Parts: sequence; C-alpha cells; structure tokens
Amino acid sequence: MQRRKFIKNATASAAAFTIVPSHVLGKTHVPPSDTLYVAGFGVGGRGSGVINGLHNTGKVKFVALCDVDERRAGETFKKFPKAKTYKDFRKVYDKHLKEFDAIMVATPDHTHASIALPFMREKKHAYVEKPLTHNIYEARLMTQVARENGIVTQMGNQGASSDDSRIAREWVESGVIGKIHTIECWTNRPVWPQGVPKPTEKQRIPKGLDWDLWLGPAAMRDYNEAYLPFKWRGFWDFGTGALGDMGCHIMETPFSVLDLGYPKEAEASCTTVWVGDFVEADYSHSCPPSSKIHLKFAHDYHGDIQLNWYDGGLKPDLPDELKDGETIGSSGGGTIMYGDRGTLIFDTYSQNARFLPSELKEIYKSPQPKYTRIKGGMDGHIANFVAGCLTGVETSSNFEKAGKLTETVLMGNLAVKAYQYKKLKPGKKIGDWDPFEYEGRRKLLWDGENMKITNYDKANEWVTREYRKGWELK
Repeated sequence: MQRRKFIKNATASAAAFTIVPSHVLGKTHVPPSDTLYVAGFGVGGRGSGVINGLHNTGKVKFVALCDVDERRAGETFKKFPKAKTYKDFRKVYDKHLKEFDAIMVATPDHTHASIALPFMREKKHAYVEKPLTHNIYEARLMTQVARENGIVTQMGNQGASSDDSRIAREWVESGVIGKIHTIECWTNRPVWPQGVPKPTEKQRIPKGLDWDLWLGPAAMRDYNEAYLPFKWRGFWDFGTGALGDMGCHIMETPFSVLDLGYPKEAEASCTTVWVGDFVEADYSHSCPPSSKIHLKFAHDYHGDIQLNWYDGGLKPDLPDELKDGETIGSSGGGTIMYGDRGTLIFDTYSQNARFLPSELKEIYKSPQPKYTRIKGGMDGHIANFVAGCLTGVETSSNFEKAGKLTETVLMGNLAVKAYQYKKLKPGKKIGDWDPFEYEGRRKLLWDGENMKITNYDKANEWVTREYRKGWELK
C-alpha cells in the first residue's frame, strides 16, 4: 500500500460522498446522527459474529463488507444486501472512504494492522479482534495512531466489559488477599494443529478465495488446506498460537486488576516434537503443541509479580487451600491470583470470581462498586464500542489498554520463539543424533519503553516482521 496512492484516490472520490463523516464536522467522537456507518473486514467465521453484534445494537448501518473468501463470507453478504461487497480492502478505501465512520477488522492476525492502519489514519473509529496485532511493533504503532487521531477504539476481548472483572479488581484493591506475588493463567487451547510440518504440497486454490490477498504481508507460498480455515493460528507467519488466541481473554483480568505495564522478563519451555527414530523435528515455523511461559512484572505496590502461562493441556498446581470437591474452574481456562493473605480464582468462561479459602467471602463484605459497569456486561462489549463512537463514553478495551495487553501476550511468544530457535551443529545434518544447538533458550530481558530485548539481539528480529513488497506499514 502506498500512502501517496491512498491520498490521490481519496481526493478523486471525495465529490461522491453523501454522508458527512464525523471528523469533517470537527467532532472526532460523535457522528452527525444516531447511526454509526461501518465498513467490515473479515466478515466470515468470527467476523460474522461481530457483524451480527454490531447489527443487533440497532444503531449500525454497513456501507461495505469485505472478505478475501466468498465461501466464508457468503452468508454475511446475503444478510446485508445493501452493503457493497469486496475482496480487496483497498477498494473500500478508494471508493467509500467518506461514507463511513468506523471499521471492524476480524481477519487473521497477520493482516490486522495492514488493514486497520490506513483507515485509522483517516480518523475512522476501529474495532479490531484479539489479539490486536501480529507483532509488538504493530501493537505499539496502532496505539500511537489511535492516540494521535483521537479515535474511539476497542479490541474484541469481551471479558474486558464484564462485571466480574471489575468486581475482582474491587476485591483486590480492598486488600482482602493482600499483596499479590504470583498469577497462574491457563487455557485448553490449541484446538487446532501445532508443532506440525510445513506444508509443501501445492494444492488448487478453492474457488472464491483470493490467496494472494489472504497472504497479505506474509511471504508468497503455494496454497495448502493445512492453513485454512482457522488452522493458520498454529503457524507463526499468520497466527500467534494458543497464547495469542486466548491470552488477551485470560490475562485481561489480572492485567486490569493490577494495572500491569510491560513485563521486564520472559522465558519459556515448550513441547519437543520427535519424528522417525529419535530425530527431533525442526518445526520452528509452527507454534509448539504446548508451552509454559513465565513473565515477570515490577509493580509499585505489590512488588515483583510472577505471571505463569500454561497451554496445550498443561495446568498450574492446585492451590493448597482447595478443599475436596472444589475445583479451579472450567477446563477451558482461568486465572489464580496468589496474595500473602489469600487467593482469588477467576474462571474465564463463567466470568466468576471466588476466594480461597472459601470462608473469606463470608468474613469480608463486598466492597462498594468503584468501577463503572458496562451495560450488558461481557455481552455488551460491542455495544460499548458503538456507544463510544456515538456518545464518547469510554470503551473497555481501547487501544491504550489493549495495546499494552497485546504486547505482553506477544512478549511471551518472543520467549517461545527463542526457545524454539536452534541451528545445526557444524558438520551435522537433520537426522543425525542430537544435531541442534538451542542457541535461543534463555531468559529474555525486555526494555518495554524502548521496545527492545537487551540481552539477546536475535529476539529483536521478532519484535516486528519482514513485510512482503507492497505491504510495508507506513
């Protein structure tokens, strides 16, 4: 995408617009009516759910719907026949820029920033699915652009709007469990293949899919059904693995409860994959089947806080205070926060917060509500964004907050990549016994403000990515 071309095309089409955009009237946050005009990108799969959620507010009209795969987006296209439909998001920019106030992006992780940024720079409000971006640099850039343009933003991690996340924060700030020193987070993901060979077979591109546009900033390669649908999450070029998929949901509660900033340290250990007779596979292009990640934060009140992440079936130790018959929640995922006076468990799926020992809840009265509840709670997350665009109310997961949360999640992935990174020993070949050196297995020290690993320069390559020609971020 060339910035000069965008400006030229936008100018050429300016005379055709019929809806006055909010920023033309000098009101960045308030459109000129009680209707929000939206362009949607990635409207099949998860995107269809977000589109329906926007529609159900009764305050949204869709100007354009865009998806590179007609098969996946077909039902959404049919449901909103008045919206113009496209495969290439750049055509929406060229033809309809002056006709809508906000965008919705629910494409695969690796194209979030490429699609959202041109519109955000034109002061379009932005709802972007989690994780916000594919790499740390993109998250920092999107946060900066949102701030500079004064737009309303929301990341699609619905738990940020739940009552229980706010209740948990009020409990912690009341001092019931004391100073927190350890946080345990886990998920049952991945539920898609990870730790798998790189596809090599060239297959026929399905009718209706624009493979070149789907690849976006990623390097060109042959189409293979191993990538689509949804399975792209397990490949580093496109997805961010189990942590990227669920971290923005599960870590959101401790992140909000404690106002965590950038982690200062990260390390990981991951499943080893073996093939043939005692040959370790080099599947560094694919996220591992399971991992355990350790992040350390400095906190002004609580001191150093250790956050441990488990995925792929791994789980934390059961708390000592857990009684027979009590569980740590659903198998899907959750959080345990250990304080020096007690323990708080938060179930991500039920959004239920409870204490250990359980008697604590009987001893201490619930504190007075301190943080504003979102109408509809977790189910009102999309409506919260629409309200933010129409009335200026604060959104639950604006990019100032969501950007840092996404960076934290992706910092964990840097530790995973460092663990996976290995090179052949001199004179060895794949298939030899013990042919690899684990050059990258180490604790990474992170300078969050300057966005830099200070003790292992190789990892700084993964803070951003190499963009295919024509897809560079401006």
